[in-house]
Amino acid sequence: MSKDIENLIPHRAPFLFVDEIISVDKEQIIGVKKFDDTNFILKGNFPEFNYVPGTILLESMAQCGGAGVRLLGVTNGIFALAYIETAEFLKGVLFGEQVKFVIRNLRLSEKIIKQSGKAYVGDDIVMEGSWMSMRIEEAI
Repeated sequence: MSKDIENLIPHRAPFLFVDEIISVDKEQIIGVKKFDDTNFILKGNFPEFNYVPGTILLESMAQCGGAGVRLLGVTNGIFALAYIETAEFLKGVLFGEQVKFVIRNLRLSEKIIKQSGKAYVGDDIVMEGSWMSMRIEEAI
C-alpha cells in the first residue's frame, strides 16, 4: 500500500523503523519492518546479543500508527509520542526477522492520537503496548 513512509512521518534513517504500511482503515493499521544488523545504533545496548531492543519495537509501533493515521487523512500535523500507557515484551526479535505491527486506533483527533498495538514475528506475538501521541506542530 505505502512504501514511501518518509512522506508520511518526519523520521529518517537510521531512526525510521517502518518499511511499509500494508493496510489501513479507521480501526486498524498494519505495517512491517525488517531490522537488519547493519544499524550499529540498534546493536549498541547489547552487542553480544542478536536482539532488536524492545524500546525500538515500541517506537516502531508508534511510527507505524502515525504513518497510518496520515494515510487516513485525519491530520497533517507533526505528532510526537507523549505517553506510554503499557508495554509488555513477550519474546525477543532477532535481527533479520520481519516484524508485523497490528495497530488499533482508540482515539483520533486533530490534537491527540491514542493507539494500542501488537507486534508479531510469524504467528508469535512478541510485544504489545498502548500509547498516546500529541500534535506538536502544524502542517507546513
